[in-house]
Amino acid sequence: MTAISLGPTPTRREALARRIRFLVAATITYNVIEAIVAITAGTIASSTALIGFGLDSIIEVSSAAAVAWQFSAADHTARQAREKTTLRIIALSFFALAAYVAIDAVRALTGTAEADGSIPGIVIAALSLAVMPFLSAAQRRAGRELGSASAVADSKQTLLCTYLSAVLLAGLLLNATLGWTWADPIAALVIAAIALKEGRDTWQGKGCCAPTAHGAAPDPVDVADGCGCKLGCDCCS
Repeated sequence: MTAISLGPTPTRREALARRIRFLVAATITYNVIEAIVAITAGTIASSTALIGFGLDSIIEVSSAAAVAWQFSAADHTARQAREKTTLRIIALSFFALAAYVAIDAVRALTGTAEADGSIPGIVIAALSLAVMPFLSAAQRRAGRELGSASAVADSKQTLLCTYLSAVLLAGLLLNATLGWTWADPIAALVIAAIALKEGRDTWQGKGCCAPTAHGAAPDPVDVADGCGCKLGCDCCS
């Protein structure tokens, strides 16, 4: 009879925890640099979009720092005990981001925030668009295998930065080339709605499914979809 084990082995859990700590450290380091460049460039160009992008980076640092705090615990049980608090911090980060982006978008649409062109802004947005998807995907895979809702939620925060980078880059390029100042705030409102949804889901603890049992016959409800999550769970959403 095949032995049944729930989730990763203790050795594998520790390896995944170390990977998450490394990815979180890399995310924090990059976002600190991103915030400095974006806020400086935004101030020079009088760009509220760039300044908002820099403030988003600071929010992402707070989210990643919460995960770093959780995974700084010495053992798996202690890390699990910190999960709910970490999720709350990440959810509040999503809500803060949604509020700021929405307010900034409305200001831009009402014509109170017109920006000059910014080459440094275009460069940092393009770089973030290239870097963030890899950090998000790597952390999400590790968090999903470990069954950590907070790690998956933080990876979604990083993925949201990818969307914001694309929006910012498009807005800066369209403003610089065609003078379409309305394109960025319209897209930013969509991003704000996504951030609000992710914050709500994170607050409710919908970030990830617990690891399934290995070696047992699969229950129909537990059949995984193409990316390894149980049907009805939103790890892969």
